[in-house]
Amino acid sequence: MKIHVPNSAFLGNLDPFLKGFDPTDPHSLHVTLNPKWTSVHPLVLSMIGSLGLTIKPENIHIDKLVARSSHYLVRMGLYKLLNISCGTVIQEHAPEGRFIPLKQVRTSDELAEFITEMIPLLHSDPEQSKTIGYIISELGRNVLEHSVSENGAILCAQFYAKSNTIRIGIADTGVGIKKTINRSHNAITDLEAIQLALWPGITGTTSAPGGTAQNAGAGLFFIKSIANLNKDFFVIYSGKGFYKLLAKKSKKVRLNADPFEDQHSKSDQLPYWQGTLVGIDISLDQTTEYSKLLDAIRDIYYALRKTKKSHKRAKFI
Repeated sequence: MKIHVPNSAFLGNLDPFLKGFDPTDPHSLHVTLNPKWTSVHPLVLSMIGSLGLTIKPENIHIDKLVARSSHYLVRMGLYKLLNISCGTVIQEHAPEGRFIPLKQVRTSDELAEFITEMIPLLHSDPEQSKTIGYIISELGRNVLEHSVSENGAILCAQFYAKSNTIRIGIADTGVGIKKTINRSHNAITDLEAIQLALWPGITGTTSAPGGTAQNAGAGLFFIKSIANLNKDFFVIYSGKGFYKLLAKKSKKVRLNADPFEDQHSKSDQLPYWQGTLVGIDISLDQTTEYSKLLDAIRDIYYALRKTKKSHKRAKFI
């Protein structure tokens, strides 16, 4: 497998980066870097990390670090995660509320640890931070409960002070969305499966409209809605399917159940990704609409937590 990390790869311009991914030769991984400087979204690092965990360390080759900015790969924990040497000594600095290095999450306790570390990056009031934590938790549980990935989920996050934004990436090399959704539905393509996964009330565990009280099928819809209200990007990629919520410029925002009614770009012809990638940018600037949405999501999760006392743990797709 081959991946080229350009000088810039964020959610807004992620498409060209993904098109350059070469999934052939699953027994090796070669990562090339822009020789001058590198600045990428946490999703890119999560993607490389999750791929690398499927390869023996001796079969992983990452181009020699030559640019100062490429030290970012070390500080974000890529080499540590993959148990390989970067070829040079770089002094690591404490995150100090600026980023969370790559973490492998295979258990509920490890997921809870990631959420705890993420809270300081949100720079918001406790209730809003808790609500966003719920949603990231559901994304992680998707992997733990449905992906059948031996390596679990790979997550990392970073706070960008200039834009007051937190960027989060999560990746797995599991069965993918299509196989999960088709346990209860009939998606012909990976893109159709992504559309269903983003539709509130549709889950891979039941064909009943609206899901059930314990299985609402709304986790991805909620996080897409947060991005929508904040005019931020949201990306999901599985198999050959790719969906990107575009950062809106208009003042009027409508939360559509059908993700294809939102301003978006999509493709069903990307290189095949065995598993699922999810990336989101969350602006921490407060608006009335944003606060109301977080309040509504919090109320829903509180209600679900009450039902869990007498039912098995909720599962979201």
